[in-house]
Amino acid sequence: MGKSVNLSLENIPKELRLILKILSSEKIETKLQSEDDLLSEVDWNLFVQQARHHRIYPLLYKKLKGVSDNNIPHFVIENLSQSYKENTFKMLHLSGEMERLSRSFLNKNVKSLNLKGPILAQDLYGDVSLRTSSDLDLLISIKDLAKVEDLMKEKGYEKDDYIETVLGDWKWRHHHITYFHPQKRIKVEVHWRLNPGPGKEPSFSELWERRRQNSLTGSPVYLLSREDLFLFLASHGARHGWSRLRWLIDMKQLMDYSLDWEKVYKLLKKFHYFSIGEQSIILATELLEANVPIQFKNPNNHSVKLANAAIFYFENMVNLHTDPVPEYIAKYHKNHVFTLLSFQRKLLFLLSLFYPYPEDMETLPLPKTIHFLYFPLRPLLWGWRKLKAVLPQRGTAL
Repeated sequence: MGKSVNLSLENIPKELRLILKILSSEKIETKLQSEDDLLSEVDWNLFVQQARHHRIYPLLYKKLKGVSDNNIPHFVIENLSQSYKENTFKMLHLSGEMERLSRSFLNKNVKSLNLKGPILAQDLYGDVSLRTSSDLDLLISIKDLAKVEDLMKEKGYEKDDYIETVLGDWKWRHHHITYFHPQKRIKVEVHWRLNPGPGKEPSFSELWERRRQNSLTGSPVYLLSREDLFLFLASHGARHGWSRLRWLIDMKQLMDYSLDWEKVYKLLKKFHYFSIGEQSIILATELLEANVPIQFKNPNNHSVKLANAAIFYFENMVNLHTDPVPEYIAKYHKNHVFTLLSFQRKLLFLLSLFYPYPEDMETLPLPKTIHFLYFPLRPLLWGWRKLKAVLPQRGTAL
């Protein structure tokens, strides 16, 4: 980068440091020979654990197969090979379902964009086997949500989560509903927003207008333009603290393509994701040696601070998707996500706290016809819940 960044990488586990060196190198044997000191210190079981946690074992296997046992123990290659094969079958299974659902949606005149899954693997890596995915993510217009729910039921899917809502807050506070097929064992997230609200983002019609068609399947399957994909992947990865290295490698792969960086710059500015975009570029450049676009060669100090703050997730092998999340990690993540927000997004978030929550209905159930009263009552209901939380419960000693 044009500006010195100086990320604090000294506390990243040596196993992950080795993984980063392997993934960012073209000549693996030569790179490994120059890392004798690091290789001698590596806990190879932890190396495999890191590869699984960060969901990058397919790429590691591709890089390391055929490498001499003198550098990488045979059991490590065998473990990665087995995981690679299992992932290949899973991604092919998801690819078939992605095509069937996309065809069904088109037959019902429902426009849909695939956000991740096999189509992203094919688009960024040229091979569905080189990226992992646990589910399918589809973006639709919110006006088609009821139609899609009927269609998913028709296809044997069951709604896997039910959103509690008051006064229609689900439309902007949430961004997807999850469906699960009990026989096929496939999870599908149907999105009506790219990210949870509040906050401005491109409309579905804008994204659809700029869409691309992928050649992975016989039937048409659509995905975001590369510039829209950059905004989505950057905001998604940042929101999860880049706690899976896979998301950052996606960014590196995307940055190696010929994006219209002026469009990317304008999108990030327009939707108040600029510091998040710069954070992703800094991390991909410093950790994976990605190519830096000229428009982002001199990141601002806030973006550098955000990039340094994300190193915490690599130091601690953070898993935000399995409860319970340790308290110190949950607290750090909550604070970090808030610092990611631009001034405008922080203001919107703070204002949104005055909008009623479903918890207000639980605290004081009211008839639906007078739910508007939750607006003036919200500060009192919030205060009452906080007071109850600190008061001793009946039957407990003071």
